[in-house]
Amino acid sequence: METSQTHSSESMSKDLSELMKEATKEVHEQAENTPFMSNFQKGQVSLHEFKLVTASLYFIYSALEEEIERNKDNPVYAPVYFPAELHRKAALEEDLEYFYGSNWREEIPCPEATQKYVERLHYVGKNHPELLVAHAYTRYLGDLSGGQVLKKIAQKALQLPSTGEGLAFFTFDGVSNATKFKQLYRSRMNALEMDLATKKRVLEEAKKAFLLNIRVFEALQELVSKGQNGQPVQPKAELRTRSVNKSYEHGPAPGKESERTNRRHTDMMSTTPLVRWILALSFLATTVAVGLFAM
Repeated sequence: METSQTHSSESMSKDLSELMKEATKEVHEQAENTPFMSNFQKGQVSLHEFKLVTASLYFIYSALEEEIERNKDNPVYAPVYFPAELHRKAALEEDLEYFYGSNWREEIPCPEATQKYVERLHYVGKNHPELLVAHAYTRYLGDLSGGQVLKKIAQKALQLPSTGEGLAFFTFDGVSNATKFKQLYRSRMNALEMDLATKKRVLEEAKKAFLLNIRVFEALQELVSKGQNGQPVQPKAELRTRSVNKSYEHGPAPGKESERTNRRHTDMMSTTPLVRWILALSFLATTVAVGLFAM
């Protein structure tokens, strides 16, 4: 028993960032070895799924960053407070307006699983802020690591503009050198004062973050399969062009779903619900798995 406890103590003496990577290795490998990751790498993602994923990410990051702001001066989080470099809410708002139009807040869905994720983030931020670093590290460094690769894939697969519209989420203007910034972030995180029990709780929270993401995947499957109103979703083309009809330069065209309809791109794939779900999952899983792979 004593030997086991000694081994555990020695193991937990490692840097927190290293422990985090080790603790999430198994679930990371599960995500990395799924078929939908290879599908995304091949550019097999449709605009419809991409929009749904972006919407869920908006709710998640809104909650995460609200709690980060709440605890920005708390010593259990303050050392890793990098809003200008990392925060994604504003970027996601930009992307959602591009895809849905100016009334995007009324159009985007928030599945129950996404709401559960949001509730967990708020609970942690209000009651156990020392665990907030697990969510921040898992999300931000994953996005920063795999972001540029995913950006190029999505840009090509969805025929998005080379100027970056619809891809603000992947663009970290405040980070000039991703490798150096990640080194800085890890060093700040490793310097957080934590006892052994707190470290263990942080590692468990990191694994919980992955589980929450998996539940979000399942909710997106239901949305894609049934539609928000419970009716099956019929594949259809979504078109956005860069040309603007002069008659509607200053307002939406009558009968269109939004004022940004003129910028809609072709939905790249008409697929069965099962295949559409696989493609939707590929984006979120690759964001986590490819990102963590490079941490």
